[in-house]
Amino acid sequence: TLLTDKSRRENDAEHSWHIAVMALLFEEYALQKPDIGHAVKMLVCHDLIEIYAGDTFAYDVEANKNKEAREKAAADRLFSQLPEEQGAEIRSLWEEFDAVETTDSKYANCMDRVQPFLHNLLTEGHTWQNGGAKRYQIEQRMGIIKEFMPEVYKWIQKSLDESVAKGWLTE
Repeated sequence: TLLTDKSRRENDAEHSWHIAVMALLFEEYALQKPDIGHAVKMLVCHDLIEIYAGDTFAYDVEANKNKEAREKAAADRLFSQLPEEQGAEIRSLWEEFDAVETTDSKYANCMDRVQPFLHNLLTEGHTWQNGGAKRYQIEQRMGIIKEFMPEVYKWIQKSLDESVAKGWLTE
């Protein structure tokens, strides 16, 4: 995602830090109370596998076809380099995040979707436009927010309407 000053793309460390801070601030909007400490652990660890798997643009249909296999191979490689107990713990956090089944993982996934959404709004849809994202794709990706943080989703819907009206996004 482009930084809000449009100077460059964020790196994984900046992304993880931003969403960890957001996790501290958005708790009141969650329908179920998350364990913020556990959710932040997931947020800090969830993109580590991109060291080997690379980052896959959320709306790139073709690249997402083999994403799961690439990420599993990357996780096997990365987590095996750690002491067994640490590798198992961090892998468990990554797997919980990806499964999106627990309250904490739902909350963490909401933060992982809100942060780039906000960056797109603040950069006039830069990443959406460059990647050819469509409104329906963004709405699908934001489904977890609709379910878990409906008040935040109202803002997302309004922002999507405005983004389409401004030409940053197409239907």
